[in-house]
Amino acid sequence: MSNTSPSDTPESSADTPETPGNPDFDAMARDIAEVPAVEVIVTVAVNLMSAAAVKLGLTEEGDKYKDLDEARKLVHALAGLLDASATEISSFHAAPLRDGLKSLQLAFREASLVPDETGQGPGEKYTGPLYG
Repeated sequence: MSNTSPSDTPESSADTPETPGNPDFDAMARDIAEVPAVEVIVTVAVNLMSAAAVKLGLTEEGDKYKDLDEARKLVHALAGLLDASATEISSFHAAPLRDGLKSLQLAFREASLVPDETGQGPGEKYTGPLYG
């Protein structure tokens, strides 16, 4: 049995300031709880688009970070997210995301030394065949 009183114990993690080794998960949960689902979906989609653009070599650095295998995964994940969330987000949000996805799919096809068969490119499982 311990002889310490509650006032003798160290502060709980919720009472301690956030440090690099001690993130404030309660505060993060409260912050995310205030964000509408549509905003979370759109933010994730934009992050996937940005990462795919980098992996496709579409940034100022060009080929420095180009990795088509990684780009394929990101474009495919973006297409799946947009397909799954189509009924949850308005066309106001969905239309520009679909346009961005199509641009990434076309950029992937152009960057590939051996283009995928029509309908077999990244995300085409969800978007249908891409011609162009």
